[in-house]
Amino acid sequence: MDSHRRPNPQAALMTLEAAAASARGGFGCRFSSSEEYEMALITERRAQGRYDQRRMRWPAIMFIGCALMVTGAVLLFG
Repeated sequence: MDSHRRPNPQAALMTLEAAAASARGGFGCRFSSSEEYEMALITERRAQGRYDQRRMRWPAIMFIGCALMVTGAVLLFG
């Protein structure tokens, strides 16, 4: 004897439709293009201070320091 109850086909269909509508709503994006997304991303990063000019100077200062050390070593041992 089959003790499993079969759900109403109409109820199963409505459950599937509700799940599909929920899944479609979860993938929505508030940006209409990639350019809009990138502009919002850059704006947020600027607000956080990631593009601060003081941070951008360190690689140049380190490069100049290393170049001076190499030049000094060449002049000392050369």
